[in-house]
Amino acid sequence: MAAEEEEEERGGWGSHLDYILSAVGLAVGLGNVWRFPYLAYRNGGASFLVPYVCILASAGLPLFFLETSLGQFTSMGALTCWEMAPLFSGLGYAMIITGAVVAVYYNMLIAYAFYFMMASFVSMDESVPWKYCYNDWNTPSCRRESFPDLHDDAEVNSSMKLPVLWDVFYYRSCVSDLLNATTYEDFSNGSSVTFDKFLTQYFEDFPNSTGSIDTLKWFEVKGYSGFDGCKRQYTTPSEEYFERQVLGLHNSPGFDDLGDVSVKLVCSLGLSWLLIFACVLKGIKTSGKVVYFTALFPYFVLTALLVKGLTLDGSEDGIDFYIVPEWDKLKKADVWGDAANQIFYSLGIGFGGQLTMSSYSKFRNNCLNDAILVALINCGTSVFAGFAIFSLLGHMAYVTGKEVEDVATSGPGLAFVAYPDGISRLSSSPVWGFLFFFMLITLGMDSQFAMVETLISGFCDRFPHLLRRQKTCFTFLCCFILFLAGLPQCTEGGIRVLTLLDDYSGSYNLLVIALLETICIAYVYGLGNYMSDIEMMLGFKPQLYWKICWSFITPVVVVFVIVITAVRQEGSEYNEESFPDWADAIGWISCWLPILVLIIVTILQIRNFGWPGCVQPTSAWGPSLPSDRTGRYASLPDRMEEGEAGREGVHLSTSATITGTPHERRQPRRKTADTSNGYGACQNGGIYDVPNH
Repeated sequence: MAAEEEEEERGGWGSHLDYILSAVGLAVGLGNVWRFPYLAYRNGGASFLVPYVCILASAGLPLFFLETSLGQFTSMGALTCWEMAPLFSGLGYAMIITGAVVAVYYNMLIAYAFYFMMASFVSMDESVPWKYCYNDWNTPSCRRESFPDLHDDAEVNSSMKLPVLWDVFYYRSCVSDLLNATTYEDFSNGSSVTFDKFLTQYFEDFPNSTGSIDTLKWFEVKGYSGFDGCKRQYTTPSEEYFERQVLGLHNSPGFDDLGDVSVKLVCSLGLSWLLIFACVLKGIKTSGKVVYFTALFPYFVLTALLVKGLTLDGSEDGIDFYIVPEWDKLKKADVWGDAANQIFYSLGIGFGGQLTMSSYSKFRNNCLNDAILVALINCGTSVFAGFAIFSLLGHMAYVTGKEVEDVATSGPGLAFVAYPDGISRLSSSPVWGFLFFFMLITLGMDSQFAMVETLISGFCDRFPHLLRRQKTCFTFLCCFILFLAGLPQCTEGGIRVLTLLDDYSGSYNLLVIALLETICIAYVYGLGNYMSDIEMMLGFKPQLYWKICWSFITPVVVVFVIVITAVRQEGSEYNEESFPDWADAIGWISCWLPILVLIIVTILQIRNFGWPGCVQPTSAWGPSLPSDRTGRYASLPDRMEEGEAGREGVHLSTSATITGTPHERRQPRRKTADTSNGYGACQNGGIYDVPNH
């Protein structure tokens, strides 16, 4: 009876569809729209799907199923589901800390989207405010018009080409200085070695040129790389709107001086957190209904954008650029590393979100089918979004006279610069702007729900008597603390802080967590035991494929990704501005803090349980409800009567009502030979293939 009351207090999904949409919402996020298409074009177009699918099958899907099955089997969150081996309890803390840090910057992206959406809304009668260059925040370098093609443009005749060259493409005075030996620093005694080298190379490329500024031809300037430093630098209206109007980045010289706090960004961030708080206020009972809109709406917008994009000039060039395969790139390890990182980040592996979402599912739910379905929807959405994104980028390239690769970018640069520029060139641009940024908000909120719920559920499961009755206050406190942590991103240079957290907070730590998860299940608890647990839960044992992946293939793939990530690791930067070493050090702290906490918890668990007690199941391990404890778990005591007290010992608490050493309190169960229950394990005694000391 106590267990049923505990389940009611903890909550559960109203329906299976609530869970599916919530899991899809967590998996399908901003990265599907602004990261996957960019990685696909950069790494070989359609050929990128080969490593993407391979990593999905060998690591992504097995880890996804591992987390969802573990959450469903225990009906516990990230902090309290590791009773099969207390040594690994630190994984829950690492997951929650990682998710919290990511939530800090992730909600700032939602705040940006809120600002753009409202700017589009108030401009419905006119045009989006980032369409033209005559606003107060614009500079003389702002340019909206496409660049003339001096080779083929019929409107530029031969007599106009040189004036156009100086007016649009190059600074004439700069080119003149390069052709004058006296302007070089090493000029002495009428000559300059640097100038001589410059001129020698120039005459090799253009032997018929006079080398005089007064007689230069336009193609002699454009065709020689030595003049690249004299090119005029332009910015688009959308770039200046984002960096100068929204961020105020021009007032922040660097990471050493982030500038003043922007009130409008603080308000946008506060609105984002208030909305998150309202949606997770009652736990999954409310967020499970909100996702009916937030998980489905992005597909309507993406479809509308794709249909509109396909009608635009140049869209076919963008799509060709996106899908044309380059098979030679498959030989590069970087391509496989990019595919693996995208799979891990997109599916939400290592954050504890999928584990937490599945912990609210019915015990007999077929989580295997759910895992496959959600993973396929996630990957299909990434591919589908690429067509919508690149059809518009192709149109952008067409109207600006640029190549598609010059307008294609990733991350905030795509969402808040490149794509708004493309939207500004559409008819009814405020409508499309409103829909696009509303879509970004819904994409981000789904993932944010899960990360915040993981944090809240983890601690409520850990301290149920203290926090579940005060869940509203605790939820507000968590959201408020995360809001305060995000305030540095609301400064004029706050985009640098966001970029730093984005580069570091979800990198090595997620990979280490994923690796330790597989080690815990496959080599400490034992695959045979876990397969039997899944069989009891689902009614059948998973196929051999899962066992092979968990025991060998997945750990190898994770180690490979760790090595590739380490080899490619570079300092963080924004718009080619490298961050100082101390800023990168902060980034590394955000990355390794969860792992440090994991190590501390591991040491404490060894101290509490001794060896090998810390790698053996505790009396609290197993299904949460008595009605689910069948077969080899049938004779276990009520988890709420005996397990709650046991859990205090597991998680470092020192309750005065528990006596004896931790090892005396939590003796591992012995294994006895009884297979009468049909699961190949014991009915009345211990159940685990671990030695008893």
